[in-house]
Amino acid sequence: MSLSENRTEFTSKLSPAADTCVGLAILSVVLLSILGNGLVLVICYRRRKKMVGSELLCVNLAVVDFFGCICFYPLSIVSSFHHVWLGGNATCIYYGFGCYIFGLCGMFTIMAISITRYLKTCYSLLYTVWLEGTSIRIACCAIWVVATVWSSFPLFGWGEYVPEPYGLSCTIAWRGYHTSAKDAFYVICSFACFTLVPVVLIVVSQCQILYKVSSFAYSLSARGIRNNLRQTEKRLSMMFFCISLGFVIAWAPYAIVSFLFIFHKDHRYMAPEGFVFPALFAKSSHIYNPFIYFYFNKTFQRELRCLLLSLCPKLGGNRVGVHNSAGHQAPIPIHIQLQERGRIQKRNFGLSQDRTHSKTKSKDKLTYASGNHFHHQPVYVCWASTSKTTPIHLDNKLDKDCLPVSI
Repeated sequence: MSLSENRTEFTSKLSPAADTCVGLAILSVVLLSILGNGLVLVICYRRRKKMVGSELLCVNLAVVDFFGCICFYPLSIVSSFHHVWLGGNATCIYYGFGCYIFGLCGMFTIMAISITRYLKTCYSLLYTVWLEGTSIRIACCAIWVVATVWSSFPLFGWGEYVPEPYGLSCTIAWRGYHTSAKDAFYVICSFACFTLVPVVLIVVSQCQILYKVSSFAYSLSARGIRNNLRQTEKRLSMMFFCISLGFVIAWAPYAIVSFLFIFHKDHRYMAPEGFVFPALFAKSSHIYNPFIYFYFNKTFQRELRCLLLSLCPKLGGNRVGVHNSAGHQAPIPIHIQLQERGRIQKRNFGLSQDRTHSKTKSKDKLTYASGNHFHHQPVYVCWASTSKTTPIHLDNKLDKDCLPVSI
C-alpha cells in the first residue's frame, strides 16, 4: 500500500458533524460503562468471599467491559474529533488487536455463563461435581488465553487489521477473504467458529433454561406450592437471559454487515455511514449489563445501598430496627435500635410490657457521643403485645414540650 493510499484509508469518510456525533456517542458509552461496571467491580470486591461460580464469570464480563472502554475507545474518540485516524497503522493494529481480544472474551464469557446456568438448571448433579469455584477460574483463564492466541494470528501474517470503511475504527480485514487462501481461512474461522457457534450455544442454552424453570414453576403453582428458592432461581435465570439476549442483539447487526462485507470486494453496496450505526450499536453492549444486575439481583441492590450509605450517610435517613432478645426475663423481650441521620453510634433499648396499660407511653433519653460532647434527645418508648394475633402498636403521640427523634 502506498503512502497516499494509506492516508486515504485512515481519513474519515464522514462529515465533520457526523464525526463529532460519533465521538460524543462513544464518549457516552465510555462514561456509562466506567460508572456501571466500576460499581459492579467494587461491589464484587466487597463481597469477594461470598461469591459463587456464575458471579465470577460476571466479574470477568465486567472486567472486559470496563478495561476495554478505558484502553481502546479513547483513541477512537480523539480520532473522531480530529476527522482522521490518529497514529496511522501502528495504532490501528493496537486498536484492532485489543478490541478483538476483548470482544472474543466478552462473547466467550457469556457463552460460559449460559452453559454454566444450563448445567446448573438441567443437570444439577454434574454442576455440583465439576463446576466449582476452581473450575470457573480455570475457565476464565482459558477464555483469555484462547482469545489472545486467536487475535494474535494477524500479527504474524495470518489475517490483517485494517481501518473500518468509515475510517475511524479498525477491525479484522474481512475483505481478506479475496486476497489469499490463508486470509480467507482465518476470516471464515473467525466468523463461523468464534461468532456463529457461540451465538448458537448461547441462544439454545438460554431457551432451555427458560423452558425448564418456567415448567417447574408452573407445576409448583398448579399444586398451590410457593417455593422461594425457585423464585430466586427464576429471577437469576431471567437476569442471565437478558444479559445474553442483549449481547446477541447488540452484536447481530455488526456481524451481519461484516458477513456481507466478506463476499464483496468493495463497499459500493453500502455507504460508509451504513457501517457506523452497527459499530456504535455493538459498543452499547458495554453499558446495559450493570443495569440488568441491579434490577434483577437483590444482592447487588443491597450491596449498592450499603456502598452509597458508607460514602454518604445522609442518604440513609433515620432507621428503626426491631429484634427479639432471648436472654431477657421480660414478658416482651424486644429491642429497638434507633439511628439518627448523620450519627454513628446506636443504643439498644429494652422494652417490657405493662399488661394493665397496653397503650401507656413513657419517655427515655437517647444519649450518643459526638466528639467529646454528649447530647440528649427524647425517644418515645413503644409498647407491644405478645399475642400472635395482636399486632405491635407504636404510639406516636408526642409531648408538646419536647422534640422527638424522627423515626
